[in-house]
Amino acid sequence: MIRLVRDGDPRPLRPPGPVPVPGRPRRGKPFRVLVLGGARSGKSVTAERLLAGRDRVDYVACGPAADESDPAWAERLRVHRERRPARWATLETLDLAGVLAGRGLPPAGQAVPVLVDCLSTWLAGVIDDSGLWAGAAGADKEIAARVDALLDAWRSTSRHVVAVSNEVGSGVVPATVSGARFRDDLGVLNARIAAECEQVWLCVAGIARRLR
Repeated sequence: MIRLVRDGDPRPLRPPGPVPVPGRPRRGKPFRVLVLGGARSGKSVTAERLLAGRDRVDYVACGPAADESDPAWAERLRVHRERRPARWATLETLDLAGVLAGRGLPPAGQAVPVLVDCLSTWLAGVIDDSGLWAGAAGADKEIAARVDALLDAWRSTSRHVVAVSNEVGSGVVPATVSGARFRDDLGVLNARIAAECEQVWLCVAGIARRLR
């Protein structure tokens, strides 16, 4: 038997500090970061810590709004909201291209960093909007066009942006055609976004490691 012995009373674990961000963005230069991880890997918390020192952040929530039909989803959203600083603005939208371009914002607003949580729910929303699962004609072209528009906005943005996404390469092989399609599309989207980033992070068991 192994016993852990401490002097005095047990002390609570100290909360983790901010994630160090080597290579800070230069003033006026775009700085794009992708944070990947599996379910409950700590990717959202890591993304928030990367911007913890900013007074203002536009937090883009891409998932569906909470309702009584899914208590688990509503609880998850509640936890996310309570974790964000009160000074951060929450934007519930799938128009990521517009947010990255700063459409309708004054110059001061376009300088506010963006946190996107997450690309996985954004893609799911885009697929639903296209009518792919219902067999709508032209759904594939619409999805491709919206992904391309996001990539164009990601490349050309002048904002400091941190995006969260699920890493699907290590997950369970989907048992359905729709699940396999979503996994493949998200994997391609992650790779395309990562190719246009100054930094890419991977989170495993709450531990963040910089890949680039």
